[in-house]
Amino acid sequence: MIQRIQTIWLLVASALGFTSLQTSFYSGHRVNDAIPKPVVFLTASYNPLLIVSTVTAAVIALITIFLFKDRKLQMKLTIAALVLSIITLGLYYWQMQSFVPAESSITLTAVVPVAIPVLLILAFRGIWKDEKLVKSVDRLR
Repeated sequence: MIQRIQTIWLLVASALGFTSLQTSFYSGHRVNDAIPKPVVFLTASYNPLLIVSTVTAAVIALITIFLFKDRKLQMKLTIAALVLSIITLGLYYWQMQSFVPAESSITLTAVVPVAIPVLLILAFRGIWKDEKLVKSVDRLR
């Protein structure tokens, strides 16, 4: 389980998913603030849709680690987590529209949610290579 590279990618993707609940993606002033407030940080815990999509993708990535005996299901769940993480990035973009553009900016920790789909693609690639290797060995028997 741990000796496969896709386990590392899935573990890091899951950890980054849970980390993104606390790290900011965007910061600035909201459009509808009548009273000037300090800078608001857009995190995954900012909106219930962001919370659900982020936590679900992180949990799927964590569960997928333990499905190493069923690679087809592992690939399907990795694709599901990938789609969900891309939807999460879309939700971040949607929430960014409620900020004043001139007074807001993307934070440095925005790399965290952006790295999750990349790590899931790398994990899928590792699972696919393992599946291909097993099929080639079965063909030789």
